[in-house]
Amino acid sequence: MVAVAVIGAAGGIGQPLSLLLKLTPGISRLSLYDIVNMPGVATDISHINTNSSVEFYVGQSQLSNALRGINIVVISAGVARKPGMTRNDLFSINASIVRELIEAVADTCPKALIAIVTNPLNSTVPIAAHVLKSKNCYNPKRLFGITTLDSIRASRFVRDTHGIDAMELHVPVVGGHSGNTIVPLLSMATPQVKLSQKEMEDLVQRIQYGGDEIVKAKDGEGSATLSMAYAGARFTSSLVQAVGGAQVMESAFVPLAADPQGAHQIRRLGANSLDFFAVPIELGKTGTLRIVPLDAEPNMLELKAIDIAAHTLKDNIAQGIKYMDSNQPLH
Repeated sequence: MVAVAVIGAAGGIGQPLSLLLKLTPGISRLSLYDIVNMPGVATDISHINTNSSVEFYVGQSQLSNALRGINIVVISAGVARKPGMTRNDLFSINASIVRELIEAVADTCPKALIAIVTNPLNSTVPIAAHVLKSKNCYNPKRLFGITTLDSIRASRFVRDTHGIDAMELHVPVVGGHSGNTIVPLLSMATPQVKLSQKEMEDLVQRIQYGGDEIVKAKDGEGSATLSMAYAGARFTSSLVQAVGGAQVMESAFVPLAADPQGAHQIRRLGANSLDFFAVPIELGKTGTLRIVPLDAEPNMLELKAIDIAAHTLKDNIAQGIKYMDSNQPLH
């Protein structure tokens, strides 16, 4: 059985994510951490009649206890995007939060699989990698940025226009996890979907900026929390299955060093020398077993989108590295 920690468990994503993980088979221990409001959230969740135990920890002084003996760490801590907030505004707050939490992971459970929800993901995952390297416990196979929501939106939005069973539809999504870095490969959807170029362009736009749709609909009161919690729970469930011995297919924003050979295809298609990219992966007990090759060549529209994504990602990744280079370790 598997021990999972949710860091940021009292937040807008953390609460529904923790609820869904309490319902996830294969989890024996659920460790919930946040800086406030944990006793009520954890006690409420603990009454659900599944077999996993629930523990809660509050505040920085209890963080190491929350991480002790953990197999999978899911980080959803940080502030959510609000109307008018730029990517740099979000970065300036969440970068330091992720940095501090990853330091604690490195000190307490360095062999855990780490799945990051906290945005801007294109920069927070490189920050995590940098911290782990500085702590001499970096394994690129064990680090993931959860981009599952992009795949979920792709299948749902195609269903909205074409009436296909969204649960049976799979659309590969590569690149990153914001705006034009999100590249849904609609031409490779399975089962195949016939789309005109206009339909494809409209779907790509909606998938890339689905988060804005939610921010607007919530009228300044929040961002994607429930759908992101569902996506985070689905990816974490895949990790749990993998730790239990299954081999599971997912997509995630990962270090391409996790499978240098498998990364050749996406580098040729436009990722070039980038260190991080969202790709389909096969998960196993040790994390990323391999980068799964795409079944076909992207069409011209998709190749152009990959090129655009790569240019933006280069800056996003560099922002995370620059932040770490200009900040000395906290401990």
